[in-house]
Amino acid sequence: MSLDQPAGRSRWLALAVLSAQTLMIVLDQTIVNVALPAIRDDLGFTPSNLSWVINAYLIPFGGLLLLAGRLGDLAGRRRVFLAGMVVFTLASLLAGLAWNPETLMAARFLQGAGGAASTAVALGMVVRLFPEPAERAKALGTFSFVQAAGGSIGSIAGGVLTQALSWHWIFLINLPIGLVAGAVAVRVLENDRGLGLRAGADWLGAALVTAALMLGVYTIVEVESHGWASAHTLGFGALSLVLLAAFGVRQARTRDPLLPLRIFASRGLSGANLTMALLVSAMFGFQFLVVLYMRQVLGLSAQATGLAMVPIAGSIAVVSLVVSPRLSTRFGDYKVLLAGLALIGAGLAWLARVPADGGYATDVLGPTVAMGVGFGLAMPALMGLGMRDAAAEDTGLASGLFNTTQQVAGALGLSVLAVLAATRTESLTGVRPEEALTSGYHLAFWVGTGLVAAAFAAAALMLRPGVAARRTGESGATVADRALPQL
Repeated sequence: MSLDQPAGRSRWLALAVLSAQTLMIVLDQTIVNVALPAIRDDLGFTPSNLSWVINAYLIPFGGLLLLAGRLGDLAGRRRVFLAGMVVFTLASLLAGLAWNPETLMAARFLQGAGGAASTAVALGMVVRLFPEPAERAKALGTFSFVQAAGGSIGSIAGGVLTQALSWHWIFLINLPIGLVAGAVAVRVLENDRGLGLRAGADWLGAALVTAALMLGVYTIVEVESHGWASAHTLGFGALSLVLLAAFGVRQARTRDPLLPLRIFASRGLSGANLTMALLVSAMFGFQFLVVLYMRQVLGLSAQATGLAMVPIAGSIAVVSLVVSPRLSTRFGDYKVLLAGLALIGAGLAWLARVPADGGYATDVLGPTVAMGVGFGLAMPALMGLGMRDAAAEDTGLASGLFNTTQQVAGALGLSVLAVLAATRTESLTGVRPEEALTSGYHLAFWVGTGLVAAAFAAAALMLRPGVAARRTGESGATVADRALPQL
C-alpha cells in the first residue's frame, strides 16, 4: 500500500466525499427545473433564453468530461477533483447571488466546468480505492445510487427550497456542502502525482475534442427549438462530427495523444461504453416521458408526480446499496447486469401498454418499480465491468469516457424519444387528446424497449467472461489489478 493511499475507514470516508460531490453535480442538473418560473420572474428572462439556465450548464459539463478525465491521469486525479470542487462551489455562490440573466448564465457555465472536472475522475478514484472485489461492489453500489437517484432527489429538493426560501437557495445550499466536503477531501483522498503533463500534452487534440463535444451537446439540446431536419441541427451536427474525426486522426498520429486509441482495444471497456450508451438513451427518455404521462394524461399535480417518482428512487437505493453488491460478489457482475437489463426492458414494455384512462397504482407503479430494481442491479455491475480492464495510468481517462458516454447518450436519447412521441401525437387527428398523447408515449416506450434489448445483446456478446479482451501479465492478472495498491 502506498504511503498516500487511504486505509481502513479513511477509504469509506473518501468514498463519502466523492459521493457527496457527485450528488451535488447530479442534483444541479435537475434541481433548477422546478425553480425556472421563479428565476424567470425575478431576473427577467425571456421565454427564448430561459432554457439557457440549463443549457449553459450542460454544454461545458458534457464537453469537458473527457479532457478532465485525461488531465486527472496526467496532473493527478486528486488535484483535478479538488480544483473542480473549488470552481463548482464558488460558481454556486455566484449563481445564488446572481442579479441578472447574464450573471446567472456565466455562473452556470462555470458550474458545468467545475462539475465536469470533479465528476470525470471520481469513478476512477473509487475503483482505485477499493481493489478487493466484494468491497468494490459495495462502493460502486453506493456511487451508482448517488448518480441514479440524484435526479429524483433534485426535483423534490428544488421544489422544497424554492417554496420554503427562494430560488437562490438551490445554489447557495452547495456552499456549506462544498466547504465541508473540500476540507475532508484534502485529508482523505489519495495524493497521486499523475504521469506528468508531458505524457499527454496534446493541446491541439484537447481543443478539437472539447469543441466537438460542446458543439455536439449544443446541437442536441437545441433540437427542440430548431427540429432534427433544420439547417441549424444538420450544420452544427456535421461540424461536430468533422471535429471529432479530426481529433481521431490527430490521436492516431501524434506521439503523446490525449486519448490513446489503445484504450479501445479492451473489448470490456468498449462493450461497457456501448451498453451504457444504449441503456442511458432509454432511461433518460423514460424519466422525462413518464412524468409527462402522469401530468398530461393521468392529471396528477406537480407535487403528486414528484411523490410518484419516490418509489423508483427508493427501489434503486435499496437494490444498489444492499442487494446488488451481494449478488455481484456471489454471481459476478456479468450475470447481475443481464438480469438488471432484462427487468428494465420488461418494465419499459409494460409501460408501452399503459391506457389513456389508466391509474398510477394500476398502470405506472409496477413497471417503474421494476425498472428501478433493474437499474439498481445493472448500473453498479456495468460500472465494475467498464472500469475492470482500465490500466492504472488510464483510470481517469476511462472514468471521463464513461461519464461522457452517459451525458451525450442521455441527451441524445431524450431528444429522439421526445421528438418521436410528439410527432406521433401530432399525426393523430379525430381522437381525444389523452389518447393521442398516450399513443405517442407508447411509441417512445417501445423504442426505448428496443434500445434496452440492444444493450442486452451488446453486453451478452462483448462482456461475457472469457470473451471480453483483457490485457494480462505473466501471472494472468489484469494490468489494472496488478497496478492497484493492495490494502
